Amino acid sequence: MASSSSSSSAVTERRGIPGAQFVEDVQTYLTQLGLDVNSALAFLQERLQQYKVVEMKLLAQQRELQAKIPDIEKCLDVVATLQAKKGTGEELIADFEVSEGIYSRASIEETDSVCLWLGANVMLEYSLEEATALLQKNLDNARASLEVLVADLLFLRDQTTITQVTIARVYNWDVHQRRTQQAAAATTIAQE
Repeated sequence: MASSSSSSSAVTERRGIPGAQFVEDVQTYLTQLGLDVNSALAFLQERLQQYKVVEMKLLAQQRELQAKIPDIEKCLDVVATLQAKKGTGEELIADFEVSEGIYSRASIEETDSVCLWLGANVMLEYSLEEATALLQKNLDNARASLEVLVADLLFLRDQTTITQVTIARVYNWDVHQRRTQQAAAATTIAQE
């Protein structure tokens, strides 16, 4: 029967996030790493802090994407509305934000193109069809990125939990070892 040293499965990695190792046998774990209890606990605490830093970064990216997706959807709706009005001869009345909290009403005549902000103070004019294709591509990319981020966050939370459990197991093992040594020392003294 093979001895399961510290983990039954290999430690994995996801997009640069190192996997945590579940520790079944603390003594074997410490021996394999060549660490004492304090060094192992320091290593595990450092890894836990790294996970928290990565989690904050991923959560910020998630919030950014969650704010970006509705904006892209609104732009797609506006372009679709312009396409629907095309050829009807009707003008479109729209309210738009001039600056924070200040709105103006505009009459938009039939058009074949729209201007889209690309970022870095760059705006380009696109045909309605090109704008729809670009916005749809951006929306699909943003949704796919959000799915990957959510999966990364789930993986990261699992690794955080495994690391916290490992810290508790190493600490409890150390306490147990100290008590066993104290009991053995007390027995030796009592026998003398």
